[in-house]
Amino acid sequence: MSREPYARGLVPERPFVAVEEIEGEFVAVLGVSFPNRDLALEPYGSRAFPDGSIAEVCVTDESAAAPGKRVARAAYLGFVRFARGGVIAVGMECQMEGEMVGEVVGFDGAHAPNHWNIVVRGSRFANGAERGIHLNERIRFVYRLHAESSLG
Repeated sequence: MSREPYARGLVPERPFVAVEEIEGEFVAVLGVSFPNRDLALEPYGSRAFPDGSIAEVCVTDESAAAPGKRVARAAYLGFVRFARGGVIAVGMECQMEGEMVGEVVGFDGAHAPNHWNIVVRGSRFANGAERGIHLNERIRFVYRLHAESSLG
């Protein structure tokens, strides 16, 4: 039996009362999208990113995307470096240049420990090149306390 509390269903969907905003900058921009990537989202509702860590960010438009689920559609924005580390949790808003990209719905660990994929659900299924993202452009993850989950 797993000792991991998320996998065991012990942790509620939204356990956080507050999470400090975390900001990163693009160190690589991607121009790839996959209609059948088949990401396996981990059961975890959060991941810690140490100072200087790098993560890959992708967007899905699948309404059922959530921890523990599989995600077929993935449009990759790029790799982001977090100079000042922090925690990213499911439900946090992903924002770029004042634009709401979407809501964090999970994490894929296919490339861990090298890096984590942060999966964001958004209505615009477009990769980094299609969005016109540039190197050093900022991306933010902001926590908003939701009365009700939008994850369904």
